[in-house]
Amino acid sequence: MARDVKGKVVVITGAADGLGLAMTKSFLQKGAKLVISLDVNKKAGKEAEASLKSEYGDDRIVFYKCNVQTDLETIYNKIIAEYKNVDLLINNAGVLDELNIRRTIEVNTIAVMEWTVKFYEHMRIDKGGKGGTVINVSSIYGFRVLPYIPYYHASKFAVIGFSKSLGHEDNFKRSGVRVITLCPGLTYTNMANHPKIKEEDMMPQLKECLLAHDWQAPEDIGRGTVEIFEKADTATVWLVEGTRPAEKLRF
Repeated sequence: MARDVKGKVVVITGAADGLGLAMTKSFLQKGAKLVISLDVNKKAGKEAEASLKSEYGDDRIVFYKCNVQTDLETIYNKIIAEYKNVDLLINNAGVLDELNIRRTIEVNTIAVMEWTVKFYEHMRIDKGGKGGTVINVSSIYGFRVLPYIPYYHASKFAVIGFSKSLGHEDNFKRSGVRVITLCPGLTYTNMANHPKIKEEDMMPQLKECLLAHDWQAPEDIGRGTVEIFEKADTATVWLVEGTRPAEKLRF
């Protein structure tokens, strides 16, 4: 499968704002044929769609309202019926909600696995597909540990293990589908700026800890995600942090 962005059909979850919107812009700038933007926030999604259509053309961006926990079958069938083939899926939708373990695991882990497998089966060359790529978004907290966000850590650690296993070279040789993990550093988004943690009295310590890290703009993640698509091998894990180029992690 060619690693050139030009002409590719890209599906991005959680794409109405933040990292997902920045990814959408970066892939459009690099020549993607179409980006299918998915998000539960219909208002923000439609506003972003209108803005992007005015900049990149009516036929290169489409938004569908989508809850990744419940809408996989409906949205998948709609995409395939309308566009036939998907070259790249980016599982970006996520939450940081230590008040709700079930929501955290269902959005950050189970939905990522379900969406990956669905599109993986569509793409795999040994079952009539054309090959493709899945990029799953974990986090720096998928391999670094703080005492404040155990549910979030668990959900993001799981994404790395799942993606490395499904993306294993032995699977890639049969399927022709790369599965890659992106670990973004701290980024100026609503989720990072307003974390929900269980022990509220520890919020000052959490904020102090976060301030000590290298932060970046969503646009840095957008750029880094394109960079990863263009050069990453399957089952690899990549860090994008502090405005620096994407870095392959060794584990």
